[in-house]
Amino acid sequence: MNKKTQNNTASNSPSPYNGGITIKSSKELQYMELAGGIVGSALTLLKRSVEPGITTKELDAIAYKEITRLGAKPTFKGYRGFPASICASVNEEIVHGIPGKRVLKDGDIIKMDVGATINGFIGDAAVSVPVGQVSLEAIELMDATEESLKRGIEAAQPGNRIGDIGTAVQIYGESLGYGVVREFVGHGVGRHLHEEPQVPNYRDPSKGPGPLLRHGMCIAIEPMFNIGGWETSILDDDWTVVTKDGTLSSHFEHTIAITDEGPRILTVHS
Repeated sequence: MNKKTQNNTASNSPSPYNGGITIKSSKELQYMELAGGIVGSALTLLKRSVEPGITTKELDAIAYKEITRLGAKPTFKGYRGFPASICASVNEEIVHGIPGKRVLKDGDIIKMDVGATINGFIGDAAVSVPVGQVSLEAIELMDATEESLKRGIEAAQPGNRIGDIGTAVQIYGESLGYGVVREFVGHGVGRHLHEEPQVPNYRDPSKGPGPLLRHGMCIAIEPMFNIGGWETSILDDDWTVVTKDGTLSSHFEHTIAITDEGPRILTVHS
């Protein structure tokens, strides 16, 4: 597909949510953990299913079956017209790839982003997975992105600020020479997929340190690293985000709860 400008696409239009930052009750956190567990189960199954010769549409069907088997609904399906249950983004595709007839081949890396809704609450997480034998460059990129997610989560302590998360991610990624994507960011999550606050993967001095992290907040942290520059383009399907320079990209994400004891991952997978 052709690349297009960043304006007026489904992939990057602002969230319609305007309810501010929500603090979840103990009961609501239980619902968030249930939704997160379903996402984790689907991702575990997807990771085990990735192999040369499978199509992204087949992976989408696997996720749909698992999410619905566990009593939830795929959050992404129908969201702003998105046609599938998961986002499946290959190689230079960063996020929001639409599953279809594409056959995965040895040496690819695939990013799979999954959302599940149950009892009105949402879990959201993503992984990058090698297909067969991949290059050392690809392995190092994925390892670095996953490590940056861990560092971002560690920074999400009660009493810290949203900006501390992005600072941790950016410092680590740029120290290794990667482009840290700026045009797509993490977000609050709860009854809506994209709630406040935004959770950038970089520190924006013009916006200050950001909101205070408090017990009961739930956020999705999702670093995206490129081997080349951080700039992005959107394909003419209005969804698929790619690296502007065509280099490989990696994406990892967890939904976490901020608690008085520290951050708790809600979307655990194996």
